[in-house]
Amino acid sequence: MNKRVYQIAAVIGAAVLLVSSVTTQAATVTTNGTPAPVETDLVANWPAAPAITSEAAVLMDADTGAVLYNKGMDEYRYPASTTKLMTLLVAIENSSPKDTVTFTETGIRDVTWDSSNINAKLGEVMSMKDCWMAAYIQSANEVCAQIAETVGGTEANFVEMMNQKAKELGCTHTHFANASGLPDENHYSSAYDLAKIMRAGLQNKRFCNVLSRASYKIPKTNMSEARALHTHMPLMAKESNLYYEGCIGGKTGFATEAQHTLVTVAERDGRRYIAVTLHAADLGINCTDSIALFDYAFNNFESIDVNGRKMTVPKGVTVSDLTMETSDRNGKTLNRYYYNSQFVGYVIAAEPTETPTPEPTVEVQESSENTERISENTEESGSKTEMQTEQKSLTEQIQEIRTEGLSSTMKILLSIMGAMAVLLIALLIALHIKKD
Repeated sequence: MNKRVYQIAAVIGAAVLLVSSVTTQAATVTTNGTPAPVETDLVANWPAAPAITSEAAVLMDADTGAVLYNKGMDEYRYPASTTKLMTLLVAIENSSPKDTVTFTETGIRDVTWDSSNINAKLGEVMSMKDCWMAAYIQSANEVCAQIAETVGGTEANFVEMMNQKAKELGCTHTHFANASGLPDENHYSSAYDLAKIMRAGLQNKRFCNVLSRASYKIPKTNMSEARALHTHMPLMAKESNLYYEGCIGGKTGFATEAQHTLVTVAERDGRRYIAVTLHAADLGINCTDSIALFDYAFNNFESIDVNGRKMTVPKGVTVSDLTMETSDRNGKTLNRYYYNSQFVGYVIAAEPTETPTPEPTVEVQESSENTERISENTEESGSKTEMQTEQKSLTEQIQEIRTEGLSSTMKILLSIMGAMAVLLIALLIALHIKKD
């Protein structure tokens, strides 16, 4: 009998752990050199898209999240160093610019002749801000590894933070295996997911500050002289013949299987667009493709006001040309707008305004006070009502927390606690049976 109890406990414990653990589903990453079709060309009356060479691409409205151009945007692709956009976002959200970073074996092991680095040395000390800049401008792999260890405690913990953040952002075709984008069959993303990550970064002021820097000087450290960094992203470099007016930042990437990758942002007249181009034969192709997409957006689309919110639609399209789909999200009404089935933006419907309750007069207040003194039973009843109200409020707060979502760390802790609880119950049952 005891053996049977232990077997049941083991099965239950394993099931809990299996459900609570983060699993990685196998993904078929496209690397065969086959360009994807342009799906937005199938939308009726949608502006004709430019011909680009990159095998997969997306053009997104940075403010609404609407997709203006889709060429295999959901294909699994290797992102290479565009990964560092997520590394920066997670690091910036979980550290301070003044934090101290001391390089360990974790970082310096990635200093190789054929990888991007700043030649960091064992024991070298830098500020977290300097590390952000080195990771972004220089694409320094060893710096990314050291950021990961410093922020997450271990690289593995930080990578889990990256994957959790990706889930929070709705990235359904992404899994990270490292913080730098070095080749790994379990390290992949998509053009659409990379655009989502960039869009999330644009909502963070520190991220935007890093993104906008074409040059930066790392001060002298305890082991190195000052380092001058300058962007190698052509669309940002004013000396480049591919410089694009209005480009406010971007990240390049390259690996053999990934080929050249690029995520960029451009802004003009208050309109911001994100262009992602993946698997190009060289960086120049990524750049010319991105320029073509930006020009396509600025020349063929315009902003219109829809219930107080700006949306980007093809030129000439009015609000009356749009269709609306209503849905519920976290207790709020979400109105999604479409032009010929293509999503163009959303509006969160305003909640009804509550009628204010007039303040009681002095006479009413005095009457109320006299009434409260009539009996202790009434007072006790009022106290019970207040307690019920407080309990309801607490329940609502818990529900709000659940709605917003738990942090990665909390989820892990809860999973472990759940598994331990199951095992403890099983052991107690076993001990009880043994006593009988």
